[in-house]
Amino acid sequence: MSKRLLVTGGTGFVAGSVIAQGRGEWEVHALSRRDAPLSRSGLVWHQTDILDSDALADAFRQVAPHAVIHAAAAADIDDCQTHQDVAQRLNVDVTRELTGLCRQGGAKMVFLSTDTVFDGRRGNYVEDDPPGPINFYAETKVAAEAAVREGAADHVIARLSLVMGLPVLGTGNSFLAKMAAGLAEGRVQKVPAEEIRSPIDVITLGRALLDLAGNDLTGCFHLAGSDVLSRLDMSRRIAERLGYDKDLVVPSNASGIPGRAPRPRDASLNNAKARAMLATPMRTLDEGIDLILETKGLADS
Repeated sequence: MSKRLLVTGGTGFVAGSVIAQGRGEWEVHALSRRDAPLSRSGLVWHQTDILDSDALADAFRQVAPHAVIHAAAAADIDDCQTHQDVAQRLNVDVTRELTGLCRQGGAKMVFLSTDTVFDGRRGNYVEDDPPGPINFYAETKVAAEAAVREGAADHVIARLSLVMGLPVLGTGNSFLAKMAAGLAEGRVQKVPAEEIRSPIDVITLGRALLDLAGNDLTGCFHLAGSDVLSRLDMSRRIAERLGYDKDLVVPSNASGIPGRAPRPRDASLNNAKARAMLATPMRTLDEGIDLILETKGLADS
């Protein structure tokens, strides 16, 4: 019998990649407040509001998972800054509750964190570098990391760099999909020039998370691409690969946008540990784009 994997935020961007690629080895159980966008053998949807503690506990006990990939989050940095009570509840409190359920049920907890836990003053961060959050979203992720470390012996904290790709299930929150739609209409795309990241493609990320759920590794891992570049350079290279004029992508002064929460300047992650220990290879930007284009329609295949 396949091992049971519980994935929260089932209709989200990253969770969609995990669900689409989890067939075979796993019996995948997806939690979401929305209706199921996909039906297939080995996949079970649970329409559950994880903000309801009793409903979350009931779903967990019903599934009795061997591992959990906790992808659900309030992830809009600006929205978290202005709605801190919601961000605290979903990103910290729910994570703590789910960690407790994993401890009681003997399940491995794979928690999705972020590169923005760092202040961005130098970049190339390794797993042991101390966090220095500069916005409330990052503060909630640092607090959630602590809850996972303290609450579950069998756990992984996966810090994700900027995730690029096309949604595998539903719509998701894909900057690439939004940018490609704008480029197709000939609209200029404004991108922060000063922000530096190490982008990872969503297909590689899904595979790496499944690796971490199924192997014996524990602790913190940085899941990031092998290229470090500005968001402007990244977006221009993607535009060219998609067959659009790179000059449609122009720099913006993101710090001048009213109501925009602070971002780290250089949040690039060092992926040496992941490259050395995971079966899934970490890819360059071009390799990641190739994989994204090769795996269109993955969920339906």
